Amino acid sequence: MVREFSFSFGFRKIEENNPSYNKYQSGLIYRAIVIMLLTTIIIGLQVTRLAQLQLIQGKQNRERAEKNRIRRIPVSSNRGLILDRDGKPFASNRLTRSIYLWPREQPKEQWTITAAKLSPIINIPANKIFEKVEQAITSGERNVNLTSQVSRDTFVSLQERAGEFPGVEVRAESTRYYPHGQLASHIIGYLGEVTSAELEANPEYQMRMMVGRIGVEASANDLLAGKWGQRLIEVNAQNQEIRKFEGEEPQGGKTIKLTLDLDLQKIAEKALGFRKGAVVVLDVNTGEVLAMASYPRFNPNFFIEPMSEEKWQSLHSQEQSFVNRALQGYPPGSTFKIVTSAAAMGSGKFSPYSIIQTSDSIYIGGIRFQEHSGGYGPIGFRTALAYSSNTFFYKLGVSIGHAEIGKWAYKLGLGGKNLNLLGIPATYNGLIPTEEDKRQIYNDAWYLGDTVTMAIGQGLVLATPLELAVAAATIANGGKEVKPHLLADETNSPEIKPIPTGLKPEYVNMIKEGMIDVVYYGTGRSLNDGTIPLTGGKTGTSELIGQKSHSLYVGFGPAEQSKIAIAVIIENGGFGSVAAAPVAKQVFQTYFRKYSQ
Repeated sequence: MVREFSFSFGFRKIEENNPSYNKYQSGLIYRAIVIMLLTTIIIGLQVTRLAQLQLIQGKQNRERAEKNRIRRIPVSSNRGLILDRDGKPFASNRLTRSIYLWPREQPKEQWTITAAKLSPIINIPANKIFEKVEQAITSGERNVNLTSQVSRDTFVSLQERAGEFPGVEVRAESTRYYPHGQLASHIIGYLGEVTSAELEANPEYQMRMMVGRIGVEASANDLLAGKWGQRLIEVNAQNQEIRKFEGEEPQGGKTIKLTLDLDLQKIAEKALGFRKGAVVVLDVNTGEVLAMASYPRFNPNFFIEPMSEEKWQSLHSQEQSFVNRALQGYPPGSTFKIVTSAAAMGSGKFSPYSIIQTSDSIYIGGIRFQEHSGGYGPIGFRTALAYSSNTFFYKLGVSIGHAEIGKWAYKLGLGGKNLNLLGIPATYNGLIPTEEDKRQIYNDAWYLGDTVTMAIGQGLVLATPLELAVAAATIANGGKEVKPHLLADETNSPEIKPIPTGLKPEYVNMIKEGMIDVVYYGTGRSLNDGTIPLTGGKTGTSELIGQKSHSLYVGFGPAEQSKIAIAVIIENGGFGSVAAAPVAKQVFQTYFRKYSQ
């Protein structure tokens, strides 16, 4: 019998008769199963990931890709101008040429080459350029400003050779400029680069945006800043610009007109010179601040560009150059006798024609309080103000008490209530003292001697030059407390309308006549030399323990139908008639020369 033969049969016979082969075949099957399982898992993971990317995160990834493809470049707005009352600029803008770096447009290694090529062109060390790039990459910044002080020729050259410098952008911008440097710096303020905290608190802010730090720049920042725009450009995978889109145009900030008079501000600062102190000039009828000078000053232009540590330390080594001394509290000395006069008559205990016996000194509580130049005999308010008699006002203070003096001090504009009207940040440290203040400051009771010293503007009394100017204006305009302000559009508004103090016209006239006598024949007669119309005023010498006295002067002019009020303080300047009064005279001369034509 013939048996059929086949390859399959032969193999089957081998499988049946070869245990080693059977074991080998089982291994192959196991491997195949494992490979199939791994393949299935890998494909499954890929499908799952694909589904996650396409279905779950599809929208997010499309937005991310779009953001990578479409680059949004912030475009700064032109900051609003700050002008004086006649439209002359205190703060303006000027064209600058800037270089920006886009760190991610080329590999980090390539930046060493680009920095080396760029360095001799813009005169910045290559290592400084590379440091900027590294910092930007680390912090996640998309671009970084390298400099804003590029010359016109360099600017044009870099534009023409743009292909040689990937990641480098040259851009024309506007930047803040203060044409008068230090002039009115405490009022105008300065700009500083926005901080991380400010960016978080203000979503509309942009990186490297400049915002106001003090003065009008800070208080009116929202109006001045405008709204930034943006340019939209499309880039390829190599971060190269391939197309531009229409973006959003920036909106310029609003122009702000101040009440300041540029000419008066200049002469006030010039007259003050390099002496610590302040000058304030007000319109007696409206409360407009016509000038406000303080020394030491600072130059706000220094803050436009990033500042080196050495420059920053140099600025701050200048003693308190950022303090606005026009808003700083000082012992007002005899200028406060205006307030004591108003309080004495306003209390009803004295009439405008009351006569008080003066002497070379008086004793109160066993303490001798001296007259500064001997007694004047029996005198009234006009003579007491003209010669600044201490004993006259000592006796007024004892009679009416410190509470009455404090009441009328507030009515005449002292006590810090007017500072917020200026719209500029200020730390007020003036004081119209009370018994509670004495206990808190010195842990001591109020004594009659405290009232005596308060009556002549010494002791715990503190007043700012601004407040003293308000008091002088209140007397000059017939008894209405003006509200000092800096923004021209606030003038004559209901909020700024002067408030009657309640002081009777005959009381106001007596004080005003006494202040005119100060200039006509009294302690301020140096202003009565015929170079200016007759004015009214009050000298003051603020005594300090262990230091030379502060010199003060307050005044108004002209004597009849007064227009302006002035307050001056010269720290450690000595007698008010010697240091402060001549400053007021120079301001009066400029004012009358300009406005009497």
